[in-house]
Amino acid sequence: MDLKEVMAVNLRQARHDRDLTQEELAHRAGISSRYIGKIESAKVSASVTVLGRLAMALDIDPCELIRAKRPRR
Repeated sequence: MDLKEVMAVNLRQARHDRDLTQEELAHRAGISSRYIGKIESAKVSASVTVLGRLAMALDIDPCELIRAKRPRR
C-alpha cells in the first residue's frame, strides 16, 4: 500500500470516528470537500500543508494520517 492509500484509509477512519461528513471536515480544515473526497479515494496526494490542516481539524498528530497500520496477529 502506498502513502496515498494509507492516508486515504486513515483520513476516512479518523473522520468517521468523529462523526464528521466530508463537508464538515473541509470547513474545519479550510479546503474543499471535493478535495477531501479525492484524498480519501487516493486520487491525489495531499501536500504537507494540507496534511497539517487536516490533522489540526481532526485534533490528531499528523503522523496518524500517514502511519500504516500493522496487521493484527
